[in-house]
Amino acid sequence: MNYRMQICQSIGEIAQAEWNSLVCKCNGGVLHPALRHEYLLALEASGSATAETGWGPLHLAIHAEAGELLAAMPLYLKSHSYGEYVFDWAWAQAYERSGQRYYPKLLCAIPFTPVLAPKVLHATPEAGRALAQGLAQLTWQAAESTELLGTQISTLHALFLTQQDQQLLLGEATSLNNSSRHVVQFHWHNKNPSTGETFHDFDEFLESLNQKKRKNIRAERRKANMEGLEIRRIHGSQVNETELEFFYQCYSRTYMEHFSSPYLNLEFFKQICETMGEQVLLVQASLHGQPVASSFFLYSEERLYGRYWGCIENLPCLHFELCYYQAIEFAIKQGIDWFEGGAQGEHKMARGLNPQTMVSAHYVHDNGFKLPIENFLRREKAHLDAYAVELSEHTAFRESGSGAL
Repeated sequence: MNYRMQICQSIGEIAQAEWNSLVCKCNGGVLHPALRHEYLLALEASGSATAETGWGPLHLAIHAEAGELLAAMPLYLKSHSYGEYVFDWAWAQAYERSGQRYYPKLLCAIPFTPVLAPKVLHATPEAGRALAQGLAQLTWQAAESTELLGTQISTLHALFLTQQDQQLLLGEATSLNNSSRHVVQFHWHNKNPSTGETFHDFDEFLESLNQKKRKNIRAERRKANMEGLEIRRIHGSQVNETELEFFYQCYSRTYMEHFSSPYLNLEFFKQICETMGEQVLLVQASLHGQPVASSFFLYSEERLYGRYWGCIENLPCLHFELCYYQAIEFAIKQGIDWFEGGAQGEHKMARGLNPQTMVSAHYVHDNGFKLPIENFLRREKAHLDAYAVELSEHTAFRESGSGAL
């Protein structure tokens, strides 16, 4: 079959229905909230992910001769490494020390959103292989000269890949000799290790934990739910302007406390609440009628994604309540299989989340850097394996089998 590959400088150049159809097809029939067309369009339309902010859209689309969309991929020309969560700052510094330029680079990922999601979207296996090969050709040409993109790139990175993506981007489907990289996140699985069944309620989840962890969680929840505290779960389609503006105040404050600036603006959150509110969850805590904290989630019928949190008053254990315990209760109530709690923080294991390995693919064009980076990745993987063994000894559950790394 003859294919035509298109480089799109906006997700708006691809039909929403066709893109979302591919997302569902590659995600087990489920529309992934962070990969759907509306989410990516909101990132661009709000000015959060644009060439001006260092995220130049270069989405790939493969069409049949008749014009049907057969494969697609989120792709960006990056001028920095912020908002990726697979850190390559040391690589960039090595390039700079040698007098070479690391940026721009190509990135296949969802901006600011480190979640497991298919990246090589395709209607047929043949179309998937064609897209992987098309990406390889684009990468090679853009690394060799400025003719294709108007600039020369150093590397390609594809982050948080599904197993199917790994087969296409780390296997024989691509002509690039990509290297794999592994990082750890912490996810909660809605499965009782003792019975193999989903949890019926939060109390059953607690009973599956060892005594110390169960006691600590109950104590934390008592501290968080002080007199006068009210917690509400609000679906995105029902969030009003005041509630969303308060969340954004909390979100921004979290970044400022870390001497940083928020990646996303209020307009982005407004747009996704308006266009895909059925997959957005806001949790707001109020004390004596005044809002004090808020957390923000995305979700599908299979997965809940913890994204953002913030507060204007530091109250005991409220972070754990709004970011973990409310999420787990919601997942159990909705019959959601997984809650992705994100990276960083072994403290999540004490609250029932277990480590999961996330895989990315990396291509380095310069042979002078390729071997040293491959050696680095091998050493990093050895450290990660040792880390995994150490983590496995600290599960909160009475029995193993809840999706450990």
